Amino acid sequence: MSKIPADAWVMVGDGEKALFLKNKGTTVAPNLVVIRTMEQDNPSTREQGTDAPGRLKDGPGPHSSAVEQSDWHRLEKERFAKGIAERLYKAAHRGAFEQLIVAAPPTVLGELRKALHKEVSERILFDVPKELTNHPVSEIEKALTAH
Repeated sequence: MSKIPADAWVMVGDGEKALFLKNKGTTVAPNLVVIRTMEQDNPSTREQGTDAPGRLKDGPGPHSSAVEQSDWHRLEKERFAKGIAERLYKAAHRGAFEQLIVAAPPTVLGELRKALHKEVSERILFDVPKELTNHPVSEIEKALTAH
C-alpha cells in the first residue's frame, strides 16, 4: 500500500489532459487538491490528416512503394507529454515540490519518462501506469493509495 506524503505533488495525465494535484492533508489522511490543469485538443489521426500517404520510387520503372501514414494523434500525445515534463521541471526548479507521484497510461508514462529532466525524475516516489484523468479526485486518492 503506497502513501502520499503531505505536500507531495501528484500528476495525473494522459495524451490530452493533465491534472496537477497537491496533498494538502497528511500522509495518513491525504487530501488531494487540484492546483493546475493542462488540456489540449487531440482528435484522431483521420481528423487531423487529410492527405493520403505518399509514395516513393523503387528505382527505374513504374514501381513505387507506399509510405506509412503519420500517426498525428500519437505524435500529439508525445508532444503533450513533453509539455507536462517541461512544466514539472519549471515547478521543481523553483522548489514548488520535493516529492512527486505520477499516474498515466503506460504509453504516455513511457513518453513522459523519456522527457523528464533528472531534477524531476529524482523526486518521483512512485508511478502508476493507469488512466485516471477522468476520475473524481476521491477515486484518484483511492487508486494511488491502493497501489
